[in-house]
Amino acid sequence: QVQLVESGGGLVQDGGSLRLSCAASGRTFSTYVMGWFRQAPGEEREFVAAITRSGSTTDYPKSVRGRFTISRDNVQNTLYLQMNSLKPEDTAVYYCAAGTFWWTSVYYTLKDKYAYWGQGTQVTVSS
Repeated sequence: QVQLVESGGGLVQDGGSLRLSCAASGRTFSTYVMGWFRQAPGEEREFVAAITRSGSTTDYPKSVRGRFTISRDNVQNTLYLQMNSLKPEDTAVYYCAAGTFWWTSVYYTLKDKYAYWGQGTQVTVSS
């Protein structure tokens, strides 16, 4: 069991950057696959990024690839999402999530496969 708390959201201008953090409780953080998802008003929760337990492998959808970077610090029990070249369409509530599944795209892109979620942090990119 892990508790997740996101922070770092806010208002940023088009083309700007923002770094989100997700602080995890407990001493078993490194046993979880971690992911970031986002949800805009009226939209489904969307996969943004995922990272393996060791942090050795990451994946992103086309919509954010090359602009966003997911990372983790297993000593500090913290997950990060560095967001660069932000666009208005990136505006959403961003959630971090933890999963116990094996690393496979069948699972890590699917929100229903993650067992633990943070409360979310709002990111707004002005036009």
